[in-house]
Parts: sequence; C-alpha cells; structure tokens
Amino acid sequence: MSYGQIQGFYNTPPLWKGSQFGMKQFVFPDCAIEQNTPVDIPEGLRLGHQMEYVFKHLIQQSEAYEVVLKNIPVLEGKTTVGEIDFILKDVAKNEIVHVELTYKFYVIDPSISEPIHRLLGPNRRDMFFTKLDKMKTAQFPLLHRPDVLAQLEALNLNLNSLSQQVCFKAQLFVPFEMPNINIRPLHKKCIVGYWLRLETLEQASFAHFQYYIPFKKEWVLRPNESVSWISHFDMLMEVNIRLLKKNAPMLWIRHSEGNYDKCFVVWW
Repeated sequence: MSYGQIQGFYNTPPLWKGSQFGMKQFVFPDCAIEQNTPVDIPEGLRLGHQMEYVFKHLIQQSEAYEVVLKNIPVLEGKTTVGEIDFILKDVAKNEIVHVELTYKFYVIDPSISEPIHRLLGPNRRDMFFTKLDKMKTAQFPLLHRPDVLAQLEALNLNLNSLSQQVCFKAQLFVPFEMPNINIRPLHKKCIVGYWLRLETLEQASFAHFQYYIPFKKEWVLRPNESVSWISHFDMLMEVNIRLLKKNAPMLWIRHSEGNYDKCFVVWW
C-alpha cells in the first residue's frame, strides 16, 4: 500500500458528521501521514480489507488511540457468524470504543424516490441502506454476545465506558447532468466526481482529453500525472469491453496537467 493510498484513505471525509441513522461517526484523530512508511498488506485482499490495514496503521501513528483488538471472529460452535472490526482504547479518557470500518464508492441515482436508497455501488449490487441495516442489526449486536464480552473482560478493559461507532468513509459520484444534487444529511465533501453512460462519453466534447482506467486499489487516489494516459479512442474500446461484462469502470480524465475529473461509466 503506497503513501498515495494511505493519504487517499486519510483524506476521504466521513459520509456524515456526528450521529445520523442511529449511529455515531468516529472522529478520526490527527495523524502525521507525511512520515508514514508503506503499509505491508497481503496480496489478493478486497479493497475493504486493504483499508482495514490502513486504518490500523494510521491509528497506531496517532497518540489518541491504541488498537486493542482487530478482526475478532465471532463463532457459533465451529461456524463463524461475524467479525468485529476494531476495539480501540481512547488514551486520554481511558474509554473503550468498538469501531466498524466501511469504505465505499457510491453513485447517486436521483431516479429513486427515497433519498437513502439513492446511494448505490457502480454496478448496483452494493446499496447504502442495506449496509446501514446490516451494521445496526447484525454487526453492532455481535459485541454484546457473552463470549465476546468475556474475551474483552479477560483483557481488564473498562467495559462500563464502552461505546459503538462507525468509521464510514465514502467517495460519492453525482450524475453528470446534475452536479448540484442535494445529498443532505450526507457530507457534501464526499462528492469527488460524477457518473455517466457510454453514449455521453462518446460525444465529441470528450474526444480531446486523455484517460486512465485505474486498478481498484487505485480508486482511493486522486488523479495524478504518474500514470500512462491513453487516447479517447483507446479508452472507449477498453471501457466498452468492461461494460459488456456489466462492470462499471472508474475513469480518470485529464483535461490538462493538474486538471482532472474522476468518474464512473455505468452499464445500466
């Protein structure tokens, strides 16, 4: 995991501030990320699990929290029924915090009437409201199981002060035709780009730009000059192959040095 990816995660805002949807947002501590060394992450992990390594690394760089436990499996017999992401200790307050970490990329579909249902994964398989429901009804209750509490008590933790929070970071993409869409109560600074369809991208107004199709591990990054840019023609061929497979790629669009767009091209 490169410095750029660590920086990308750290600089991604929380999807909301304070308490919303019955959940309190974890306030990320200040970290001296310019001093960070790359994080050693096992090969083949999904992006969400990569972010867990980055979260742990950054928390360890801060002076505000200590990582007590990470990825605690919860069992019923020999079957794993869930996992608790992080147990942290607030050093100054001597309080224990259970944090569930989520890092998402959502497009906003204004054709859906209910605002909370408008946030979808680029391939429409990952939905914000479904994730919220899972966190509240499945992930948070795991902490209160007797076997989990016994494990925490064995570490002599102050469970009287135990709180549950989410570190829910997200990059949001608005419709190309509706850049000023209202997303309250979500954090407007999470909007980093737009989404569009192939027929829009094929228009002459896009023909003179340069393009890069980032690997998924690069999705957290801001577009930059350290990649190999391709032409509009070559990009359309690559994107079309992905869309035929119902895979919505991310694009970086280079207007000029230092002037970039970040977007998803959707197939639906």
